[in-house]
Amino acid sequence: MPLENTIPQSLVSAGAPGLEAGAPTWANMDSDAFAAFYERSARPLWAYLARTSGDPALADDLLQESYIRFLSAVAPPAFAADGEVAARRYLFRIASNLLRDQWRKPKSTALEDVPEEHFSTPDISGHSDTRAILSPALLKLSPRERQLLWLAYAEGYSHREIGAITGLASASIRLLLFRARRKAARLLQPNVVTEGAL
Repeated sequence: MPLENTIPQSLVSAGAPGLEAGAPTWANMDSDAFAAFYERSARPLWAYLARTSGDPALADDLLQESYIRFLSAVAPPAFAADGEVAARRYLFRIASNLLRDQWRKPKSTALEDVPEEHFSTPDISGHSDTRAILSPALLKLSPRERQLLWLAYAEGYSHREIGAITGLASASIRLLLFRARRKAARLLQPNVVTEGAL
């Protein structure tokens, strides 16, 4: 992932157009607090965007757009109580909405056309075998399924939090996750005939 250790200049200069002076925005964080928040949240957010979209270049663009929108958004009242937890959840919700907008656009390339190496990240934990097994299966899941699995298992969000991030009813998250897990399990089993293959 081509993230630098510094905040992109476009984020530093991003304004909050259309907001009243003194409105409580996330941009009210001082620069050191935002820099620390960016350092802790940028890599997980990029990984979420890249794995869900299947396009690292798109993940780069959506990452930057997510932070710009985050900085110009009015901070909800929960921020005072939850602090960074609420800020991170809100950031993921913005990114999820941007992904949804991308899914609605006409597709110029099919997901299957994206080279498999785009789904792997630098191996720093020694789990290259697991990644080699999971990457082809991830390619066959829908973007929504990848999104739900990533939020639940990579980010560790609860069903309620996933519902808040994705805009889905939290009551439906359990069923959607069950179906996504079952589909992924079928894809990971060798020599299994899939539906409609006969």
